[in-house]
Amino acid sequence: MSRVERMVIVGGGQCGARAAHALRANGWGGEITLIGNERALPYERPPLSKSVLTRQSTTTDCSLYGEPFYKDQCIETRTGANVVALDRLRKTIRLGDDQTVGFSKLLLATGATPRMLRVPGCTLDGVHTLRTELDAEAISRTLATGKRIAIIGAGFIGLEVAASAIARGCEVLVLEAAPRALMRAVPRPVAERIVTLHRSMGVDFRFGTGTVRFVGDRAVRGVELKDGELITCDAVVVGIGVTPNTALAAEAGLDISDGIVVDAHLRTKDESIFAAGDACSFHHALFKQHMRLECWKNANDHARIAALNMLGHHETVRDVPWFWSDHYDITVQIAGVPSLGTSTVMREIGQSSCIYFALSADGVLVGASGVGSLGDIAKDIRVAQELIAKQLRVPPVALMDRTVKLRSLLVEEKL
Repeated sequence: MSRVERMVIVGGGQCGARAAHALRANGWGGEITLIGNERALPYERPPLSKSVLTRQSTTTDCSLYGEPFYKDQCIETRTGANVVALDRLRKTIRLGDDQTVGFSKLLLATGATPRMLRVPGCTLDGVHTLRTELDAEAISRTLATGKRIAIIGAGFIGLEVAASAIARGCEVLVLEAAPRALMRAVPRPVAERIVTLHRSMGVDFRFGTGTVRFVGDRAVRGVELKDGELITCDAVVVGIGVTPNTALAAEAGLDISDGIVVDAHLRTKDESIFAAGDACSFHHALFKQHMRLECWKNANDHARIAALNMLGHHETVRDVPWFWSDHYDITVQIAGVPSLGTSTVMREIGQSSCIYFALSADGVLVGASGVGSLGDIAKDIRVAQELIAKQLRVPPVALMDRTVKLRSLLVEEKL
């Protein structure tokens, strides 16, 4: 360890806060400094597109830990602080106010930034992205009965915002350049099920169409499409993905490739510096390849593993990814990495629920996408996570047959 006995975490989101907690829980008795560029203490982001927009909860309700926790755990929090430089040789970071903070080990949990559609008018008032509590509060103020909301992007964020806007009495139009919704996230039938539900609730969709510009003087009043059509609206929410925040790491000479490059221990090429969460491209020991994941569970998993390894352990990332998204009265749950599959089989569950299992070329289960009632799919998705973790060859016919209990397949041949 260096002469400075301090663990520093850059990134005041879920991953950073959980890592600070894990450091204390696993015996670190030195200093911990948690630095975030938002004014608020760390909070969970999933509710921002759901209950916060529908006003069923507030951003305060999303807080991970209250101020007393950080005080009791002797965790220094610096909110509203920007880290502008990283000196690997001196093991210091420099803040925007020119203060420097030394570290023994450093965790970069810098998250990601929403992509903005860079077309004329993108800086007009009323054109929003959603990532922070301030974003959610701004969008929520625009949602009211009769307001017309245009959403650019039919990914999970866009569709969740659409459901929340419908609940607030808005008229909603979703514009997507791709030929279908959730193009890279789920199998086509799952996407079609979700879109059909949204349409039944009043959401309008336009697929395969691009946006030329946002129209308005000071505030947005419409969206012009490539075919010349002008869509009038009171506000726009752009949900076209995110870009990992890698500038600090890049300027310090760390490797970057779709994120801050780390190994299966979440360590960069600098043995004193780790990266975790949305910001990093990590080697997944289970799937034996580099990937970057943007989900709640991954942030939690990485926080625990990074903290342990900052303390000298040798934990590897091999947790099975898991993700959920709620739409009105149904849910989507995804386990593993379905995009790694070369074939898909479907299993019907209950009255109107199903799971699509993704298999690799050699018959190993690599992903599962469930859609329907939470009560119908949650248990089987959990079993699917176990099957994926064990890297089992699973007979497709058994996956399709609802009379075969999935848990019975856990004893099948391992790869």
